[in-house]
Amino acid sequence: MARQRTCSASALALAVALVVGILASIPVEVESIGVCNGMQGDSQSLPSRADVVQFYGTKGISAMRIYAPDPETLQALGDTGIDLIMDVGNGNLSALASDAGLAASWVQENVLAYPRVSIKYIAAGNEVEGGDTQNIVRAMKNLNAALSKASRPDVKVSTAVKMSVLASSSPPSSGVFKDAYMSEVTQLLKDTSAPLLANVYPYIAKRDTPTIDLSFALFQPNTNPVNDNGNGLTYTNLFDAMVDAMYTAMEQAGASDVPIVVSESGWPSAGDDLATPTNAQAYNQNLIDHVGKGTPKRAGPLETYIFAMFNENQKGGLETERNFGLFNGPDKTPVYPIRFTN
Repeated sequence: MARQRTCSASALALAVALVVGILASIPVEVESIGVCNGMQGDSQSLPSRADVVQFYGTKGISAMRIYAPDPETLQALGDTGIDLIMDVGNGNLSALASDAGLAASWVQENVLAYPRVSIKYIAAGNEVEGGDTQNIVRAMKNLNAALSKASRPDVKVSTAVKMSVLASSSPPSSGVFKDAYMSEVTQLLKDTSAPLLANVYPYIAKRDTPTIDLSFALFQPNTNPVNDNGNGLTYTNLFDAMVDAMYTAMEQAGASDVPIVVSESGWPSAGDDLATPTNAQAYNQNLIDHVGKGTPKRAGPLETYIFAMFNENQKGGLETERNFGLFNGPDKTPVYPIRFTN
């Protein structure tokens, strides 16, 4: 009988190992990846709104970000199950902050009017700077009040920030917000159980600091990992280091339980010496394959949105700004090979 028990235990252990192996092989990364849908392009650059939404479904992409309400896109998203981050549009932030009634109308027109759309987050501002930052918290509060009155607490209100909101980010354990308004933002997020939306671009960090190892920025094997003596963690890529600096800043602001959603990250394929299809493919594919694991500071899937689905020929600024797309429009051909599942 003792021998039978041993064999049974061994069989059970083998069965558990097989189940663990099967679970480990499931591509959890795709559950954490969305793609931003920029719309600053003409008909020679972008497919129709309906075609874009259908293309997301074809590619198995389960989440989208748009930078202002767009009725045609919202209509197409109905019943697709695609989760949505919807920005209010920076130009509307001041009005939403100063007028609670306008915020209620905005929610009525852009949320309640589309009950079959899975609106997950509303971004009250994207990379807002200067005096406009004073509008962020007031706009968030007005939108939250409108959503509460409409019995839609499932829609979380946040704001999307860039890394420059930190006074320090290197090493990651030194992360701290530089402006007082971010303390108000983080406390409001804590009170409403909403995440902080963060735009995280190792490309920009590498561009602005040439001494950064390119392989470190591209998630590629390198011989110079960063050891952070402040938190005792080791970093093998720049993305993790940047995200963990933001987590540290949240802790310093007394909001350690507020999660981070990476609302933008990507790499351009043209426009400067770093912006090549090879580098863009390496970064974005490695990002897709990586975020299901989390960061050294926070294990587990990290919800992340790649910027962007298509190249946008009418976007202003540097040439690189028009070349962040994974695909060309309107024919939807890939700029370089990319897969969203293993």
